Amino acid sequence: MKFSKIHIFLSVVMSLLLSSCMIEKKYSRTNLNIPEQYRETVTVTADTVQLPWRTFFRDSILVNLIEKALQKNNEIAVAVMNMQQLDLMYKQSKLGLYPTVDLNVGANRNWLSKSSLNGSLTEQFLGTSYMDDYAANLRLSWEADIWGKAKAHREASLANYFAQKENLSALKTRLIVQVAQAYYHLIALDEQLKVAKRNIVLGDSTLAMIRLQYKSGQVNSLAVEQTEAQKKTAELLVPLALQNIAIQENALSILCGEYPNSIARVGIMDNAMPSAIFPLGVPAMLLSRRPDVKSAEYAVASANANRNIAHIAMYPSISLTPSVGMNSFKLNTWFNLPGSIVKNVGVNLTQPIFMKKSLKTAYDIAVIEQEKAVSTFKQSLLTAVAEVSDALAKAKYADERMDLVKQKKVSLTKATNDVFKLYKSGMATYLEVITTQNNSLQNELEAIEIKKETFNAITDLYRTLGGGGE
Repeated sequence: MKFSKIHIFLSVVMSLLLSSCMIEKKYSRTNLNIPEQYRETVTVTADTVQLPWRTFFRDSILVNLIEKALQKNNEIAVAVMNMQQLDLMYKQSKLGLYPTVDLNVGANRNWLSKSSLNGSLTEQFLGTSYMDDYAANLRLSWEADIWGKAKAHREASLANYFAQKENLSALKTRLIVQVAQAYYHLIALDEQLKVAKRNIVLGDSTLAMIRLQYKSGQVNSLAVEQTEAQKKTAELLVPLALQNIAIQENALSILCGEYPNSIARVGIMDNAMPSAIFPLGVPAMLLSRRPDVKSAEYAVASANANRNIAHIAMYPSISLTPSVGMNSFKLNTWFNLPGSIVKNVGVNLTQPIFMKKSLKTAYDIAVIEQEKAVSTFKQSLLTAVAEVSDALAKAKYADERMDLVKQKKVSLTKATNDVFKLYKSGMATYLEVITTQNNSLQNELEAIEIKKETFNAITDLYRTLGGGGE
């Protein structure tokens, strides 16, 4: 008979353990159908994606700005504190299998009704109209983790922690690129200001020449007015550039966690060019590099654990609640041992039966949340591959446009030199001089804009490929 009871008990335990295995759904990555290559490719020379940003960005002034931004930016500070919170939550979740212990010490005095049986007996035996109760209890409560609820909470907390860690890495990478691109924009504005001032000087010399010819009767007043208007076109660029420089310096200061102020930078745009060397990686490599993609996958793992938690909530729970203490109706006998000792052992089995379908609804919601997380993960990967392709295309075609602009500059430089000679010899009109100068001005501004786009494409490609380590 004894053997039969033990056999039945072991059978029940094994059944519960097997049921636990069936309840828990292990996380497995969904099929992503990742393409084997990007739309645009570049030549393999070195794995720059793994380079730290201090190596990738060669400008020492920019490196100092990035370091300042990483230290003082308030968004980074908030993200770090969020990670600290999740770390505490994970440490708390690891204690799920441990029992809880409560100590309760109390003293009560009850004045009973003289008309009641308890009141009359109290006054008869104690000689008082009240009854005291002194108690000190140590109570332990422990729930058997049959279905793996503590493990599921631990998995969810760990996934949330790593997701936030990757979010922090993504935020840092994005901040690095924002600072770099703001810095490049500032340098581009400096170049525009230089171009404008050079063209103003050129416009002054042209206007002086036209005015001399006007005084000598070789040209009419229309030539003077149009030449002055052309000069004003260059002059208008100066206050616009100064305005944009001030606004950009303010924005860059805020990124660095400081109040608006002037920003130091290199004097020549080409000296700020980052290392434009990238590997020919397949999109699958994004899974091990892009922090935002990894964060999205951790979110799927967390949602899977929450689904398990919601499922486990529908199953019975077994808890053990022993307690030991001292109880007395007199203060002087409260701690008399062993007479005042009181002990209790409780075993509870709780099975939800009618909960107005709330547990089933919570489980269905958890399943939907998991499916949403999977879709978000897929979309994050699609977006990542698209961003890499976009950045590759921008870098590639910006280089081609820059080559054409350089060729155009050679022609315009020659045209500018020739038009002055022809004009002085009477073989070209003042309109041709103005048109040539305007074309040269627009070409210089376009070259600066393309160079800025190249900088932005390279830094954006650095971000989209996952950035580099510290």
